[in-house]
Amino acid sequence: MTYHTPALLSESVDGLNIRPDGVYADVTFGGGGHSREILKRLGADGRLVALDQDADAAANVPNDKRLIFERGTFRFLRNYLVHNGFRKIDGILADLGVSSHHFDAADRGFTFRDDSPLDMRMNTSGRLTAAEVINRYSEKRLREIFAQYGEVPNASRLAAAIVSARQTPIERSSQLIAAVEKCIPRGAENKYLAKVFQALRIEVNDELSGLKALLEQSVELLHAGGRLAVITYHSLEDRLVKNFFRNGMFEGEAEKDIYGNVKVPFRQVNNKVIVPSDGEIEANSRARSAKLRIGERIADNF
Repeated sequence: MTYHTPALLSESVDGLNIRPDGVYADVTFGGGGHSREILKRLGADGRLVALDQDADAAANVPNDKRLIFERGTFRFLRNYLVHNGFRKIDGILADLGVSSHHFDAADRGFTFRDDSPLDMRMNTSGRLTAAEVINRYSEKRLREIFAQYGEVPNASRLAAAIVSARQTPIERSSQLIAAVEKCIPRGAENKYLAKVFQALRIEVNDELSGLKALLEQSVELLHAGGRLAVITYHSLEDRLVKNFFRNGMFEGEAEKDIYGNVKVPFRQVNNKVIVPSDGEIEANSRARSAKLRIGERIADNF
């Protein structure tokens, strides 16, 4: 079984504008598809630092002296680069979301299509699981998670149903689905449950906070002219990336100097978001929601 088929492979690696002797980071190594494409374009003096917090990804690391693999989260990218002797690099690629491997491994709990433990940890050494969120969080906090991270329309009713049902611990996906059955709109079951599971996964892995940390670090880690390519899979991620490239912040308007010039660290390489072709979607349906944005680091002038 294929670990993961990378989305927007050529588009994202093309977007890095790779120099053969450059230093790059693939911060979501996964099955190694993007990393292998980067290595094809690097010369003997080029280097690639690859990160992944999932222990399973280590089995996919190719034997290539130009590649340095670290098991860890991109939240701490700066630390991993400094540890390996790099203060600034030429490009960063992030393919966010859940790999095919995670969806296909029933025991990891990422999908509602199998009866599995409510786990959802990208890093299996992490403490927080989806079961803990479901069974221990207050009704108010559950409502906030489902509304914010899943954009679930009846988040209040959903949270109340979970709290009402958890006198007996809810530990498996089948139990969760049974507990919220009356909240699920008829004819939209899969779409609704996908939102519920997305919200839980984002909370368990603190995904949006991690993305913000990566974007903020990229400003100091990239050389002027260096590129940051980010593939997102839902509107919450895409909005953060779009706003950061456009305004240099996650919310609000860009800062201006005394002359009215906008002060932002990145130039948007693609003003219009890049999405998969019909052919790619036909070959890999899980790429359907992928969106790619590319930013180029501007020389410090602020």
